[in-house]
Amino acid sequence: MSQPFLIYNTLTRQKELFKPLTPDHVGMYVCGPTVYGDAHLGHARPAITFDVLFRYLTHQGYKVRYVRNITDVGHLEHDADEGEDKIAKKARLEQLEPMEVAQYYTNRYHEAMDRLNVLRPSIEPHASGHIIEQIELVQKILDAGYAYVSNGSVYFDVNKYAADTKQYGRLSGRVIDEMLSTTRQLDGQEEKRNTADFALWKKAAPEHIMRWNSPWSIGFPGWHTECTAMGTKYLGEMFDIHGGGMDLMFPHHESEIAQQTSVTGHGPCHYWMHNNMITIEGQKMGKSLGNFITLDEFFNGSHINPKDGKEMLAKAYSPMTIRFFILQAHYRSTVDFSNDALLAAEKGYSRLMQAFKTLRSLQPSKASSIDVKGYRQLCYDAMNDDMNTPIVISHLFDAAKAINTVNDHKATLTKEDIDELTSLFQTFVFDIMGLRDEASTDNTALIDGLMQMILDVRATAKANKDWTTSDKIRDSLGQLGIAVKDGKDGATWELK
Repeated sequence: MSQPFLIYNTLTRQKELFKPLTPDHVGMYVCGPTVYGDAHLGHARPAITFDVLFRYLTHQGYKVRYVRNITDVGHLEHDADEGEDKIAKKARLEQLEPMEVAQYYTNRYHEAMDRLNVLRPSIEPHASGHIIEQIELVQKILDAGYAYVSNGSVYFDVNKYAADTKQYGRLSGRVIDEMLSTTRQLDGQEEKRNTADFALWKKAAPEHIMRWNSPWSIGFPGWHTECTAMGTKYLGEMFDIHGGGMDLMFPHHESEIAQQTSVTGHGPCHYWMHNNMITIEGQKMGKSLGNFITLDEFFNGSHINPKDGKEMLAKAYSPMTIRFFILQAHYRSTVDFSNDALLAAEKGYSRLMQAFKTLRSLQPSKASSIDVKGYRQLCYDAMNDDMNTPIVISHLFDAAKAINTVNDHKATLTKEDIDELTSLFQTFVFDIMGLRDEASTDNTALIDGLMQMILDVRATAKANKDWTTSDKIRDSLGQLGIAVKDGKDGATWELK
C-alpha cells in the first residue's frame, strides 16, 4: 500500500518510521490561525507544509482525518494569561462584534489558502463552538489534582505535574527551574501559585466581552485548552500526528502535552512535527512583531516598511510563486524573505510549468536516448525522507532538463517514456506538491487552438515570403507577452 515513510519526531528529536495507530488510517491535528488579522507569509508556511503532508499520506493510500482548528477566543495578547483577547481587542477597536471579526478574517484566511491551493481540512472546528468540551476537560484536570481554582480562574499546576511525571519541558527542551526564574511577573498574576502555571479557564473582567458560564466563574477558556479538547473530540485520546509552527512548541504544545497527560497518562499523539519560521532580516515574521507582509500584499505587490517607509516588495508575486518559494526549503529549515529569493522561486516555478507544456508537444520516437524511469523513485525517496521537498524539486528540474533536451532535438523519447514523464509531473508537481499552472484556464484548449491558427497564418506568410506580415504577427504577440520560437518543425509559443 504505502512506502516506508520517515518523519522527524520533535518529541524524540530523531527521524522515525511512520506507523499509524490504526492500519490504513491517519489522524492529524494542526494548529490553525488566530483570526484577528489577514494571513501573512508566516501563516502560509504551516498551511502549505501540512497540506503537502496531507496530500502525500492520501496519495500513499491512507484515509486521513485532518483537523485544523480556528482560534476565535482565548488567545490573549503576547501569549500570556493577562491582557485582552486578541479578537476582542480588534472588535473593540473597530466597534464590531467579536464573532464578526472572527468570521471576516476566517473568510479572508480561506480565500488566501484557496489561492495558494491549500486543501481544506477534513474538520475545521472553532474554539468558540467547543466551550462545553473545554469546561469538561478543565474539570477532569481538577479532578486529577493537577489544577486549582483561584479567584474564579483555573490554573494548571506546573510544579506538581513536573514533580509527578518528570515530563514537563520534554518537547521544548525547557527546564522547569529555568522557566520559574525567567518567567516575567505580569500584573494580576498574583492569583497563581507560581508564574509558570498557565490558565485553563479565566474569570472575565467586567469589560471583557467574550464570556461564558462555567462552574468556576463567568469567563473564557485558556488558549491551550482548546486544542486538547478538540483534538480529543475528533481524533481520540491518542492520534498519529500533531503539527504546527516551531514557535508553538512552548508554551502551547508543551501545555497541550501536560493537559492530556494529566488526564490520560500519555500525550495526545505519537509524532510531533514542526515547521520552522519565515524570517525577515533574521527575525521571525509575525503580527506581534509588526514585521509581517500579508499574502494579499504579496499578491498585489505593495507593502511599505513601517520602520522606514520604503517599499519592501519589488513586484507582485503570484500564489504559486509563494508556494514554490516555501517548498524550495525543507520544512524544518528557516527561510529568510528577500525579493531575490522570490524572483528565483518565480523563475524555478515557471521552468517546471514550461517543461510540462513542452512535454505535451513532444513527438515520440521509436527509441529513447535518455533513461527517465528513475526519476519517480528518486522523488519518492526524497518524500519518504522526512518530506524533503527541495530534493524532489531538484529531481523534477532534472526531468525538465531532459524534456528540453528532447525538444531541442538533441535526444529522443518513446511514447511510453513521454507518458511516464507526464505521469511524474502530474503526481509530484500537481498532486503532491500542490502546484498548479497559473497560466492555464478552463479555456486552455480554446487558447491553444487560437494560437495555432495565428501561427498557421504566420507560417503561410513566411511560405509566401511575406516577411512584413510574418514579423508583424511575431512582434504583436511579443507585445502581449507571448514569445514565438521558430524551429525546424515549425513555430512554438510560450508566455514570457
